[in-house]
Amino acid sequence: MRLHRLEVAAFGPYAGREVVDFDALGADGLFLLHGDTGAGKTTLLDAIAFALFGTVPGARGEVKRLRCDLAEPDQVTEVVLELTVQGQRMRIARNPEYQRPKRRGEGMTLQQAKAVLSWVGTVPAGHVAEGITRIDEVARTVERLIGMTHEQFFQVVLLPQGEFARFLRANTAEREELLERLFGTERFSDVENWFANLRAERGRELSARQQSLREWVARFAQVAQEEAPEEGQAEWVDAVLAESAERVAKAQEREAKARAAAKTAEIVWQENRSAAERIRRVRTAYTRLSAIAEQAGQRAEWAEEVEAAHRAAAVAADADLLERRLAQLAEAESAEALRAQEVPDAADSSAAELRARAGSLREEAGALAELVAESEQQQRDLARLAQLDAAAAKARKQAEDFAAELGTVPEKLAASRAEEAAAAEANAKLDGARTRADELTALVRDADEVPRARQAVTQAREVVGEAVDGHQNARQHRLDLRERRLEGMAAELAAGLHAGEDCPVCGATDHPSPATHTGGLVDPEDERRAEVAEQQAHVRREKAKAALQEAENRLAVLVERLGEHTAETLRAELGEARDLVATLSEAARRKPALEAQVGALERKIEQLTERRRTAERTAVEVETEARGLVERLAEREERLESARGEFADVGAKRRHLLGFATRLDALAEARLAVAGARERRDEQAKLVKEALRAKGFADLDEMRAASRPDEQITKLENSLADAKMMEETERRRLAEPELFGISPEDEIDVATSEEAARDTRGEAERAFAALRAATTRHTDLTGLAERMTSFMAELAPVEERYRELKALAEVVNGRGQNARKMSLRSYVLAARLEEVAVAATARLRTMSQGRYSFVHSDAAGARGTRGGLGLDVLDDYSGTVRPAKTLSGGESFLASLSLALGLADVVAAETGGALLDTLFIDEGFGTLDAETLDIVMNILDELRAGGRVVGLVSHVEELRQRIPTRLRIRKSRTGSSVEIHAA
Repeated sequence: MRLHRLEVAAFGPYAGREVVDFDALGADGLFLLHGDTGAGKTTLLDAIAFALFGTVPGARGEVKRLRCDLAEPDQVTEVVLELTVQGQRMRIARNPEYQRPKRRGEGMTLQQAKAVLSWVGTVPAGHVAEGITRIDEVARTVERLIGMTHEQFFQVVLLPQGEFARFLRANTAEREELLERLFGTERFSDVENWFANLRAERGRELSARQQSLREWVARFAQVAQEEAPEEGQAEWVDAVLAESAERVAKAQEREAKARAAAKTAEIVWQENRSAAERIRRVRTAYTRLSAIAEQAGQRAEWAEEVEAAHRAAAVAADADLLERRLAQLAEAESAEALRAQEVPDAADSSAAELRARAGSLREEAGALAELVAESEQQQRDLARLAQLDAAAAKARKQAEDFAAELGTVPEKLAASRAEEAAAAEANAKLDGARTRADELTALVRDADEVPRARQAVTQAREVVGEAVDGHQNARQHRLDLRERRLEGMAAELAAGLHAGEDCPVCGATDHPSPATHTGGLVDPEDERRAEVAEQQAHVRREKAKAALQEAENRLAVLVERLGEHTAETLRAELGEARDLVATLSEAARRKPALEAQVGALERKIEQLTERRRTAERTAVEVETEARGLVERLAEREERLESARGEFADVGAKRRHLLGFATRLDALAEARLAVAGARERRDEQAKLVKEALRAKGFADLDEMRAASRPDEQITKLENSLADAKMMEETERRRLAEPELFGISPEDEIDVATSEEAARDTRGEAERAFAALRAATTRHTDLTGLAERMTSFMAELAPVEERYRELKALAEVVNGRGQNARKMSLRSYVLAARLEEVAVAATARLRTMSQGRYSFVHSDAAGARGTRGGLGLDVLDDYSGTVRPAKTLSGGESFLASLSLALGLADVVAAETGGALLDTLFIDEGFGTLDAETLDIVMNILDELRAGGRVVGLVSHVEELRQRIPTRLRIRKSRTGSSVEIHAA
């Protein structure tokens, strides 16, 4: 089976339609399916399963809710899968059952499930070109072609998250059901069932006891690692126990000697390590003292440098202040020169003269302050006068316009009131007209439906008749097949007899008179199909009866509603009612607009009247104010003309006087600042000269040369202190009592003693492990021997009572003389399971680096259940066979993956089964370490080299680096989407 293309729409987290091209993904044979948690990776695997079988694996299949909650209401939920099975390419489209909004009205309606299987290319024999549209027939066709039910498909081909170990840990019955379906051994099951009816109640007790004894013998043989003899098992058990006890004694003696040798070697090694450590400390001390002595001259220079830096630091602050004083003086002199340029006629005046002249000018400007305010008011009054003239003209014009418009409104108001009354009357009649039109519409629809309802009743009655006939025919066909099969069972067994071979009934090798049957033999599968056909025919019969009842009820309701009316009279009345509704609706529709129009006209009359009165009142007020303002302007203009002189106005003259006074004050302040700066400079220069002489410096340059940053001084002082401390520390270390008499030239061979200690310790550990294994084995053998002896003693009387039942039925059902204690069907399946175990073991040993192997057991199951399909794991580290349930998480993943791949290999190798070319592996890689992951990847590379396509579903980041072909699932608030990254 190979997948080609998958489409999902409104399915799971996918709101829109997403397409996955498996041909592109499988070009390399290996691809990675990854994405955020909850994005919808496993949903794609669910979609494949749903397309094939109409259900999804695991707990998700128990919840019938596959539609995406984020999908648009009109988006159809659908899954389309294109694949090739047994050389036949097909396309399967499925729609699940889900709730969708109704297309008419409100609420939800149930969208029924659908399935369509269409052939791509050549149509196989026995099928029509149009494909298959029935859900149950699609399911049967898929199961027949793939050769598995959906439960088996989920375990072998589609291995979803959390279900890898399910097959590995399945019981014998579950494994038997799967393998029987895969390898087509149903005919052996039929033979078993035929003879199983002959078994008596006494056989059950013996079977259970024999099965228990075989289990204990097998366990004892596995622990002893020997084959159990057919006879003399008690003597064999005693010999094995004696040999085991002797092995334990030898292991104890070896372990004691090895432990003593390891202890002695450990003491010698520790003593040598301690001596070597003391020599190392002496050498280190001598080396450091020698380095300190070599640096004595450099440390003297550091001390002189630190002392000069400390002296320079005492003068540096005064020197920095002197530089700032010089900068301040230069700045003050520059400012004075700029101020002098602003008042050239006062450049030679003193600061006192400048201040006196500035005061005189400010007094003159103060006298003009009141006239400046009047000048500004004069300008504002002139502007106000112009505004008043314009406002008066505007108010007169508005009053005239309002009066003209007011004369035309009353006529319009009267016309609008008449139209409003007519619209109100139409609105009152509209509801009754609409109700009558709706009633007539419903009656016309019912009248039109009556012929169809009568036809539906007729058709339903015909379908009921056909369904009844079909059901009776199917039932009679099933009864005929059952009778023919019962008559031909002896002939069916005789057909399998061959000369020289044992008869499965009597055991004879001579077959003189084999039974015959004149008619054709009935296959059990034919009988089963007939039973299914009868059930389906019964369902169709009941559905047809229900449909007929529903059609008759619908027709009765329609006739009752119509009464004496006919379709023609109803349509005539409906036309008149609709015309009346249209006329009244048009008139009523204008009612709100007409009401608003009347109100607007009434308000407009009131507004125009009020606006005309306001405009006339405003014009009178403005003209009065303008006459008073003209008189005040003339009087103020005479005073301002005499005060401004040669300037444009009084304000300009006052601003000139104040600006000149300000420049005189600024020049006076600058000259006082220069005098103060010179005085401060001279004082600071005197202080610096005295500090240089006190600290032993000739001038500032010598002091600057000796100065050092604080960080450098601290570093030099720390270096001097560290050297002194190190010297004192190393001399004290050499004076320690434990280092007395030790020379730096002494040598101790630690490596030899360490190697000896390691060798003896390893030997002791190996001896202890051997002792523990031997002790455990002896304990297990002793316990098993006790149980075996007890079972042997209890089994003898039961066997005596059951000897009369040693017939052919025991052999066929795995009892009596059957050495393997296996049924015929289990024997056949066990042979296949051995192939699976061999194929899986080859991969498991590679993945586990040779530690684990699968062990197929022919032993019977516990408590009387049938065996032959046991599957455990052999741990080469301990040499024991243990259940798969004891494996760790990562080991369980490797084992289940190996088994799944082994099953796929065996199924693909069977000529009669479907080739499993596509395999999905969902999660589990996160439990593997890096080395084991490399091994697993090599196994997967071998798979794709064999022609398979393997899809890995994982969050592991390292897999994204290893696998170039990836299918990424992106998650968002509007739904998930897919993105293919090809190699």
